[in-house]
Amino acid sequence: MSNTTGIWRLVRRAGAGLFLAAVLPLGGCVTQGDWDNLYANNRSLKDSLTRAEQERDEYRTAAELLRQQLAREQQAALDLRNQVNTLTGMLDQAQARLAALGEKLNTASFTALDPETDLMLRELADRYPDLIIYDADRGRLRFASDLTFDSGSDVVKDSAKQSLRALAGILTSSSASGYEVHIVGHTDSQRINPSTTGRRHPTNMHLSCHRAISVWSELVSMGVPARKLEAAGWGEFRPIVPNSPSGNTPQNRRVEIYFTRPKGDSMMGSEVTAPAMNRGANDRGRALDRGPDITK
Repeated sequence: MSNTTGIWRLVRRAGAGLFLAAVLPLGGCVTQGDWDNLYANNRSLKDSLTRAEQERDEYRTAAELLRQQLAREQQAALDLRNQVNTLTGMLDQAQARLAALGEKLNTASFTALDPETDLMLRELADRYPDLIIYDADRGRLRFASDLTFDSGSDVVKDSAKQSLRALAGILTSSSASGYEVHIVGHTDSQRINPSTTGRRHPTNMHLSCHRAISVWSELVSMGVPARKLEAAGWGEFRPIVPNSPSGNTPQNRRVEIYFTRPKGDSMMGSEVTAPAMNRGANDRGRALDRGPDITK
């Protein structure tokens, strides 16, 4: 038994010696320079990998920021679409009310003016035929805006003040003292130029109302009681002729003055009021300002 164990020990020692003899020559083939090159290449690859991972992380961060920005912009676009839909609905409702009031005004039964006032208004229109048109059936005077105001302005021309002074004399006369007067401004559909007219009158609605107010102010300054006068405006929404493609339509630029009896007056067959819903400037008219930019 002891002999067998000794033999196996000799075999193991011999095997170990052969293994070392085989490996040592192989290890001796790799020079220090080769090892250094391999180490340097390995180090370079690790550095490149580190930089690539950093760039990847930066790209991921940038992509996430872009996704967040896109989400915000998409939400903003959705909010704007909702606002547009809301404003469009409001505009449609306003147009429907305007159309209903206009139809009421067009189909209403107007009370004829008393003979003395009617005669004075006829004579006024005859005296200023280029400026004023008188409609006896409606109890209405129509002033041409181009002769009453400069383009884009709400300041009454000096040349038109003489006719307004004559009208003030009629309104303060005994025969016309019982009437209420509705001053209604109108424009064509030319787009307001924001750098000129738009500074004072952002929309055609503003311009029409401001012109009516200017006529109101002139008449009050000439002695007509303010309580008898109402100022309103339709903007471009009540044309008397179709607007031209450019919107420049002089016939539609006008100021109309209606005579009515106060509510409850026994002489009044049916009360007719001007479109008071437009009293003052209505910004909803801005959405319908279309056409080329020009100075009005």
